[in-house]
Amino acid sequence: MKKVLVIGYVWPEPNSSAAGSHMMSILRTFKAENWQVEFATPAQHSEHAIDLRDEDITSQSIVLNCDSFNDYVKEYQPDIVLYDRFMMEEQFGWRVEKYAPQAIKILDTEDLQCLRNARHTAHRSKRKCTQADLFSDIAKREIAAILRCDISLIISSYEMKLLTETFKVDASLLHYLPFMLSLETLPTQSRLFSERKHFMTIGNFRHAPNWDVVLYLQEIWPRIRKRIPDAQLHIYGSYPPPKAIALHNPKTGFYIKGWAEDAYEVIESARVCLAPIRFGAGIKGKLIDAMVMQTPSVTSSLGAEGMRVNESWPGVIADDTEAFVEASVQLHEDEEKWSEAQSHALPLLKTYYDAQKLSTAFIEKIDHTEKHLEQHRLDNFTGAMLKHHSMMSTKYMSQWISEKNRS
Repeated sequence: MKKVLVIGYVWPEPNSSAAGSHMMSILRTFKAENWQVEFATPAQHSEHAIDLRDEDITSQSIVLNCDSFNDYVKEYQPDIVLYDRFMMEEQFGWRVEKYAPQAIKILDTEDLQCLRNARHTAHRSKRKCTQADLFSDIAKREIAAILRCDISLIISSYEMKLLTETFKVDASLLHYLPFMLSLETLPTQSRLFSERKHFMTIGNFRHAPNWDVVLYLQEIWPRIRKRIPDAQLHIYGSYPPPKAIALHNPKTGFYIKGWAEDAYEVIESARVCLAPIRFGAGIKGKLIDAMVMQTPSVTSSLGAEGMRVNESWPGVIADDTEAFVEASVQLHEDEEKWSEAQSHALPLLKTYYDAQKLSTAFIEKIDHTEKHLEQHRLDNFTGAMLKHHSMMSTKYMSQWISEKNRS
């Protein structure tokens, strides 16, 4: 039985964020192999965290910059270590390298933080994203972590191409792993057009691109409301801050709903999902969930990025504000257009997000890497060089902090 150690950035919250849902898919893939899985994190426990005991997964709280982790990992002796985002690899990678050197190191990027940060920087400056934005200090750190690991999980086909063509990362170090859906559990039908009403969007308010969607909808909504005077927009998401709650305005049909006990239920109740995403990275959980519940969506090119190749979108992709408003109104009011958009959802999910195919390919990647681990690492000289230099500086800084705290 393989032993897996997952070092999490936060406790998994599958009902709060797409990242939490994706993490649980990965953990369940490991458990399906009958592997022993332990989840460890330095984060504080959160109110919406899943109870990992229900998944037969053990958990452990760990401490940053503390030698107690050395004893912990030395005793556990994992065969596989998965880092949840590059910051965890930076913090704990050198310790794992020293005390569990033969463990396969996997980095789950969730989405490329450097890409999201670059686009956010450009958006704040109201200009297009440039190479200078992309080649930031965050990019240097994140790409270095990818190179130091044996396998990095990439959620978006766009990001796979970016890493291999722009950052020149060898494809052997990467593995494409989008959201994994159990196709047999997908609903074959959902509520009819006549049984639905209003618009909705959903997303963790702590995620900057989601908060920007709310702010942008403040601009867009009056134009939609003018065309459909009795329409409502319901905005769901965990951790709404006071500034979001202050936007709640029933008179204009702009409702800040906050936490949704059942995300699928609120998505299925709506006629259209709105996702005017202006920056970000990865692929969007809200749009996957909308497809699952066969709720047509209106989003931007960036929102749909990396989620399909040439297939029809189950809704409309619109980057211009006026086009976005027009598409939203038409999907809400025209049953024929709505039904046609709805029909594209399940074929897209079955083509790209089949958990059975994706999990099988993932386990095969791990097995292949394990069998050829020595050569795999020899071929990755840049990664070995980065371990020698970068991890030494992290190691000595961490040891200095540890000694400082001890004294």
